[in-house]
This record gives sequence, C-alpha cells and structure tokens, in this order.
Amino acid sequence: MNELVIISGKGGTGKTSVTASFAALAKRPVICDCDVDAADLHLVLAPKIIEEHEFLSGHEAVIRQDDCIGCSICQDVCRFDAVKTKQAGNGKILFSIDPVSCEGCGVCVYFCPEKAIDFPERMCGKWFVSETRCGPMVHARLGVAAENSGKLVSTVRREARQLAEERNHNLVIVDGPPGIGCPVIASLTGVSQVLVVTEPTVSGEHDLERVLSLTRHFQIPAAVCVNKWNINPEMTEQIEVKASASGATIAGRIRYDSAVTRAQIKQKAVVEIEAACAEDIIQIWKNLNLQEEVN
Repeated sequence: MNELVIISGKGGTGKTSVTASFAALAKRPVICDCDVDAADLHLVLAPKIIEEHEFLSGHEAVIRQDDCIGCSICQDVCRFDAVKTKQAGNGKILFSIDPVSCEGCGVCVYFCPEKAIDFPERMCGKWFVSETRCGPMVHARLGVAAENSGKLVSTVRREARQLAEERNHNLVIVDGPPGIGCPVIASLTGVSQVLVVTEPTVSGEHDLERVLSLTRHFQIPAAVCVNKWNINPEMTEQIEVKASASGATIAGRIRYDSAVTRAQIKQKAVVEIEAACAEDIIQIWKNLNLQEEVN
C-alpha cells in the first residue's frame, strides 16, 4: 500500500486543491483529511457520512455541587485559573470548572478533601468515515479549544489504513496539516512519499526549508511543487534549486489560474472542470508515479 501525504510549510498554499485533484485522478484511493484543526477537504468532495465516532483524549475536572463544601482548595491549587465561582440565590458560593481553561492536570482532584471532583475523559472532537465520488474518506473535526490534534491525526490515519486494507485499496491520499508541529509529524511517520506544495514567495521558501528538514529527519522521500509559479518565476527557480540541493525531487509547477476558485465554488476538484492548471496537476500526478495510469 502506498501512502502519499500532501503538506505545506504554511496554510493557503493550495495543498487541499491538489489533494482533491489527486483523489479524482487516482484509481480507487482512500482519502484522508489530517488537517483536523481546519479541515476543508469535505467542502470539495462533499462526503456522505456513514460512520461517526467520538474522539476522547485527556481528562477534564467536573465539580459535583452536592458534595462540594466550598473550601476553595481547588481554586488555590489550580495554576490555570480554571476554577470559577458564582453566588447562588441563597448566598452560597458555588465552585465550577471552566472546561476551556482546564488543562486536565488533575491537581484539584488530588487535593479535594471531599473527593467531590470527577475526572472523566474529555471529548475533543469527532472522526468520520464517509463515501465520496472519488472513494471512501476518513476525516475529523477537532472541538473548539480542544487539544491533542496530533493524536487525532494518528487516529484518522490508522482508520484510513485499516479501511484500505479491508477494501483492498492500494493507495491512501492524505491532506496533511501545514507547518512542522505535532500534527504534521503524526501525519508523516511511516508514509511512502511526501509532496510539499509551496508558493514563490520569501515566506514560502523559508517554510519549505523547514518542512524539508523534517522529511529528511524521518528519511521520507519528498517531492516539491510550486503553486502559482508564474507570479514570480525567479523565486520559483530559486526555490527549486534549493529543494534539489536538499535532496527533494521537483514534481512540477502549477500556474496561477482563477479557475481554481470557480472549482471551489462548484465543490469540484480542479481537474473536474475546464482549467488550464489542471494539465499541470495531471503532470505532477504522473511524475509522482504512484499508480500505473491516470483515470
């Protein structure tokens, strides 16, 4: 099984548009959206959800009001200002935990003299198995102010691989997160190949260097494509020279094309409509040589 991850050094470089196009070009892929902090692949592929699962990670403190004696020890020991108070109608001070501020450290649970604080697992989001016109898709949604996006990425990837094995798919295409943080590392480990989508700007060049340093560390074959290359041809050439010197292969270039926006509005991949840049994406897909032929 091949697993291709499309990543970028920053958001907005066009990796989701490339991922959606690859999903449309591939033969029977499993599609995986690992950009769980800001998932948007579903806006193009319009998945129909067939399974929905809760994502539990960490713990959160919850005070049982009936058992709380109002000693304020929990408030004194909390270092995250998560213990809040309010006055009830009878004049009693009520203590509660702000779930957004709570870091799940458990110190209040440990020091509570009445053991009046529960410590259940925290629901941080949900992950889904869906069907799309391009193939099955595993994706997720991280909750508001929720953490452990790296763990959720690992969950989504694991389920996508399992789905591919069960249904005998030989390719998993992953829309990865931007940057070099924990979610990116979780999306990269153990994959067959990485495609880095960058843009011909100073920040694009700098972010690409950081991403390629990460792929070299994990010894993952990396390819690079420059999106909107024709807005700055000189910078494009400079980026490609540096990428080659870093050990990456040059997969190709994608020209600037307003048809990309038109495709997004229609909830279509770029290669599903008439667009000049679709030829560029198809050529990059062929250069990656993940499957013998294009649909």
